[in-house]
Amino acid sequence: MVCALLHKCVRTHSPTLRTSQLQYPLFRIGIMAYSRSFSSYLVTPKELKEALKANPPTKISTAPRTVPVCASWFLPNDERNGLDTFRKKRIPNSRFFDLDKVIDKHSPYPHMLPTASTFAKAMSGLGIRRDDTVVVYDSAEMGIFSAPRVGWTMKIFGHPAVHILNNFKLWVEEGYPTEKGEFWDVDTCPYPVPEFNGDKVVDFEEVRELAKDFNKEGSEGVQILDARPQGRWIGKDAEPRPGLSSGHMPGSISVPMSELLDPVNKTLLPGDQLRKIFESKGVDPIKPIINSCGTGVTAAVIDAALSEAGYGDESKRRLYDGSWTEWAQRVPPSDGLIIKDT
Repeated sequence: MVCALLHKCVRTHSPTLRTSQLQYPLFRIGIMAYSRSFSSYLVTPKELKEALKANPPTKISTAPRTVPVCASWFLPNDERNGLDTFRKKRIPNSRFFDLDKVIDKHSPYPHMLPTASTFAKAMSGLGIRRDDTVVVYDSAEMGIFSAPRVGWTMKIFGHPAVHILNNFKLWVEEGYPTEKGEFWDVDTCPYPVPEFNGDKVVDFEEVRELAKDFNKEGSEGVQILDARPQGRWIGKDAEPRPGLSSGHMPGSISVPMSELLDPVNKTLLPGDQLRKIFESKGVDPIKPIINSCGTGVTAAVIDAALSEAGYGDESKRRLYDGSWTEWAQRVPPSDGLIIKDT
């Protein structure tokens, strides 16, 4: 059949790379089709379980599938390891997206976005097809942490159907199936090299100019939201990377990622509660927003929270990819662009 030929795959073993908002994947039977999608960017464990039952990521199916992708990652001063966590407990038939490897390897800064060809190679290695619906999730320990960054990356490179599980901790507690051990071989499929949506990313030079213009007459009024813990934002606590100064950019707003999560379940809070948090921080939904953090990972949690809250115009929202790690290394002390409130 034509469909089978289009999705003809080659088996390979990939031990390390088991590496918008809604479009409707189609399940094709001959010329017949019906659409199936999740109702929002965030997906509950129950919704994912039902989708996996209806569209499992089997090796023989050529129809669009629902594919769970683990994005577990930990800070460099944390002894835990994302791949080891994935091996210990995961959703059956998951793939592992390695945030430390699917990056711009020529950049001196961690987790900078990969090239389009590197991204396509990673998706191919994971056995993900462009018409698959991807649901990204974190470790049970973290709840929500690095999965939004992987989801954001996939959206930046135009994958049509991407969602975030809210969350794996609840998946485990509600008794849904898990598996452990080494990962099974995946059937790799060619993933087309996508176009990169640079309109959603901001670089160091632009952020520096915005910081220099802060509070000046005629400035653009762009808001920079920082997801790091407040102690690091204030400049009191050390950064997890040795030798890096803590503090914040002029005019940035502290929005610690932890405040956006339920303290017990570690799920992203409901939209109405998130909206109240942004309002209490003085975030203006009319003005453009740049999200930042340590290395551009948890900045994507703020992005997901803004989407869930329906707060502001998504087209006016960007992410500073280098974030604080780049900022603290590149701004000269004489510029006065690292503020400490201690």
